[in-house]
Amino acid sequence: MPRAAMSCAAPVVSAIAFSTACVQATTPGGYSSAAAPSTAQGDTAGRALVTPGLGTLHQDGVSLHIAGSSVLVRGLPLDESLIRLLTPDSYRALHDLKESNRAAINATVRRYGGRAVSVWLVSFYGVEPSARFTPGDVIVTSSGRDFRPYDIIPLTVGFGEQRLRQRETQSALYVYDGDVQVDHLLTMAYQGVTDDTWEDTLQRVERERAMVRARSGKPD
Repeated sequence: MPRAAMSCAAPVVSAIAFSTACVQATTPGGYSSAAAPSTAQGDTAGRALVTPGLGTLHQDGVSLHIAGSSVLVRGLPLDESLIRLLTPDSYRALHDLKESNRAAINATVRRYGGRAVSVWLVSFYGVEPSARFTPGDVIVTSSGRDFRPYDIIPLTVGFGEQRLRQRETQSALYVYDGDVQVDHLLTMAYQGVTDDTWEDTLQRVERERAMVRARSGKPD
């Protein structure tokens, strides 16, 4: 089972609304040079990054969803190549969320010999009162392999209790092996229920990536 490490994340994670504290030289899209790296440490690599701040996708458009009898589960990969296609506010919030937990993510990387990792934002939503959830049961399948998280970094107070009030959300960062390839077909499963709609997401992502490149004036 992965270690459930407590983090210093901002308390209001379900809304994913954070402010940027640093003021640095900005890109044309209004992002500081610190918030728009050319590469993302610890992310799966090999994909060209588009300019942030020009995307129009919403978080649900790049997420996988599972509807259980008492709990809804959402998994959102925080790969930089994906979140740069989101609306400016969503990109900034998710990028800052991951960077604010960079120390915990890097500690996991070191424990696993420096392997690349794939970081996901996973949220559990209570449909019924006193709904229980099992954090370690969120399995991602990529290239025919099943992946359980190396580590789970709680973001909300009470995540470790593994219990939800009705309409309550509990969230954490899940650190998977970097062999989880978000630019290929994958699935997410939770307690026997699977979302296999990632092929549709990939088509949506490729269309948006082409449009962002057109908006930025950069060719493919």
